[in-house]
Amino acid sequence: MKTIAYYISDYGFGHAARSVAIIRQLLKMEENVRVVICHSFAINFLRESLKGENRVAFRNINTDIGYMLQKGSIEPDIEKLTIEYEKYLKKWSSLIEQERNFLKTNQIDLVISDISAFPFEAAYALGIPSLGISNFTWYTAYQGLIPELLLEPLKKAYEKMTFFFSLAGSKEPDWGMKGSKQFSFFARKVDDNEVNTIRKLVNPTGEKYVVFFGLGMKIDIEQLEHLPIWESPNCIFIVSSNVQVKRGNVFAIPKDYIESQHYIAAADLVISKPGWGIVSEAVCAQKPLLILDRQTMKEDQNTITYLKEQNLCQTITWDELHHFVIDEAFIQKMRSQFSSHHNFFSNQAEIVSKQILQVKGV
Repeated sequence: MKTIAYYISDYGFGHAARSVAIIRQLLKMEENVRVVICHSFAINFLRESLKGENRVAFRNINTDIGYMLQKGSIEPDIEKLTIEYEKYLKKWSSLIEQERNFLKTNQIDLVISDISAFPFEAAYALGIPSLGISNFTWYTAYQGLIPELLLEPLKKAYEKMTFFFSLAGSKEPDWGMKGSKQFSFFARKVDDNEVNTIRKLVNPTGEKYVVFFGLGMKIDIEQLEHLPIWESPNCIFIVSSNVQVKRGNVFAIPKDYIESQHYIAAADLVISKPGWGIVSEAVCAQKPLLILDRQTMKEDQNTITYLKEQNLCQTITWDELHHFVIDEAFIQKMRSQFSSHHNFFSNQAEIVSKQILQVKGV
């Protein structure tokens, strides 16, 4: 039995959801593999998603700090982020030592990280092969937000990856390695029967447009309640369980429902921040995308650029959203754009998993 230590970023649910897609596929394809998931923020979501898998273990550990957002905004709080990052750096050496002990004690054969940096240092010190899988690294994500000199530990850690699987929209350097591969979008699989059940639940007559409005579980914005978008005629909205909007045409995903990809697949339009996880689920489900444009985040801009190059999205700013109402013309415009776009991306979870299983050490 080969053991994989799978580190997942603690920032939001997107990294966790896409990791579930890969882990499910790995377990399905190879009986001789077990996975130890290292994560904290969405650990309960991961446990529920992989319930019944006796070859999965869970280790509750903080993996990174992600972003800090300004109050009432989707933009980063640079001052707060820098403060938290400096605190994180003070623990850097002890984190690496802790992971060296963990990897050695548990006889780990391969380290996969999406996309925490310190596990690569620990794996490198022990001669264990490692694989980074992401559309970004925290080194490039923090460039322009945190002084470059402070980012050096992250850069050195990522340079120690044995392999890097670069995902759609990535503009990462090759990190000086020969084991870099590029992939498109992948996501958790969709059950068509479940999608039909959801559509009948939220839109029983089938006469309205279903709009998935997703800002991510890390965003808590009180003024959402006052956006004019909820007054859009003939529209039903699906929102995350954390979105506190109480209206007759707004349906919140139940807190205990973990397969949110089905709600995305049930929508006629997806409105979202450009997080790779939700974007990939929308693309794989062939849904028109209206993306909130955050200029200050490189990760977001890379994803948006890629989507626009493939004619897979339109964008809207946070200020524009405060005056935006969906009408019939807009829906038809989005539909016509996507009906003429035949080069939709298929779900590459199986392809990515096959490549992982070919990595030395598995």
